[in-house]
Amino acid sequence: MNYQSTRSSAAPVTPAQAIVAGLAPDGGLYLPEQFPQVGPEQLRALVGMDYEGRAVEILSLFLTDFSRQELAAAVAAAYSRQKFAPPQVAPVVSLDDRTHVLELFHGPTCAFKDFALQLLPHLLTGALAKTGCQKTAVILVATSGDTGKAALEGFADVPGTKICVFYPDGGTSNMQRLQMTTQKGGNVQVLAVDGNFDNAQTGVKQIFTDRPLEEELDGKGFLLSSANSINWGRLAPQIVYYFSAYCQLVQDGKIALGQQVNICVPTGNFGNILAAYYAKHCGLPVARFICASNQNNILTDFLTTGIYDRNRPFYLTTSPSMDILISSNLERLLYLLCGRDPAKLKGYMDQLSAQGRYQVDGGILERLQAEFAAGWADDAAAARTIRRVWEQYGYLCDTHTAVAMDVLAQYQQRTGDATPTLVSSTASPFKFADAVLPAAFGVPAQGDDFARLAQLAAASGLAAPAQLLELQSLPERFTRVVPPDRMKQAVQDWLLGNG
Repeated sequence: MNYQSTRSSAAPVTPAQAIVAGLAPDGGLYLPEQFPQVGPEQLRALVGMDYEGRAVEILSLFLTDFSRQELAAAVAAAYSRQKFAPPQVAPVVSLDDRTHVLELFHGPTCAFKDFALQLLPHLLTGALAKTGCQKTAVILVATSGDTGKAALEGFADVPGTKICVFYPDGGTSNMQRLQMTTQKGGNVQVLAVDGNFDNAQTGVKQIFTDRPLEEELDGKGFLLSSANSINWGRLAPQIVYYFSAYCQLVQDGKIALGQQVNICVPTGNFGNILAAYYAKHCGLPVARFICASNQNNILTDFLTTGIYDRNRPFYLTTSPSMDILISSNLERLLYLLCGRDPAKLKGYMDQLSAQGRYQVDGGILERLQAEFAAGWADDAAAARTIRRVWEQYGYLCDTHTAVAMDVLAQYQQRTGDATPTLVSSTASPFKFADAVLPAAFGVPAQGDDFARLAQLAAASGLAAPAQLLELQSLPERFTRVVPPDRMKQAVQDWLLGNG
């Protein structure tokens, strides 16, 4: 299994090379030359396995230069009970016969990014060895909230690595910010960017494509790599949990083996829903994907009209991990829909860079709409949905999951589609207690973040996650704010001791 860049016909690379590089030299994203197939008998076998066994099986199809023993060791380390408490690792909770919630927030940082970012350090260090690279891997990350902490937690004090995370100043929840600024580890750096997530993400991409900087760092023994979902090592582990969730539904007697499901995902950067799309095209029985956006509804507009236009207002919402106007992973989907034609794909990306917009042709839009539905929910709708789900099912969801639940309800009302649906629940409600408390229980959030944790625990009868409670006693280590045009200099100063 080799990997090809979305933007050129350059020679393909191995899985290890793709993981080490993160971003292709031409600025494109790597994806497999073809998708491996999981047939009915293989799917039946997966049903009988635990999460770790399913992970090894699926990952071995994509990461063909890793041995099964290497993958098994990496998976065991990443998904241990010390890091993911539930026996199922990614449990599925059924609200009724057709609504099933995939809980992806039981890891070290209480968000779905843990599934990839607990595994990625093991994949990266293995990939460095396979490619003969003896340099220190420098991981650069732009985050809209959850990726940063999950990456920091995964890479902290991992030998042979350093990690720098950029987050939008004022653009995350305070709890998300504290998770990053209190991070332990001698190899970590955290910087706030005076701008929004798109400014941070664009700045990181510019650093990756800066050849003089690459040469300078290479001479000092550093190799730039990424832990954002532009790195294939981030997407592959996410494919696993969609296969695992389907298998759990079969195990629990909620669906029959081979029965189709819908998958509804709250997304901004399009990575999580793209992993579900890849799972389908590897053989997972999926009927439709429901793409849920918040008020930054650029993906809803794109999937409805075929026009991607980032020239629009940017909103800070109660679901900050989705406050994004440049959905990087959409490029991977477009590449496939362009018939793997890098020239056609690059035309769209060049238009986006120059004009901030592009419009796909009618054939691509038709293929998109054959598989994707889309909708959006603002903060008020999300709040009403948190209350409705709590009162109807006794289930407490966070703001991002509430966006998905609201959009799913819109879709079902509009279409009458009664297909069993898997809703991706991406974060613990305790990470967003200030929004969840008034929404679910009609009471204002009071006091500081930790008082609100206690208030939400008392109101819901649920235990606040220990990994959030411990932040109260940790000092903030990182308080620097940099303008977007100083991100490169900040990285140089950090690595080369210039400041």
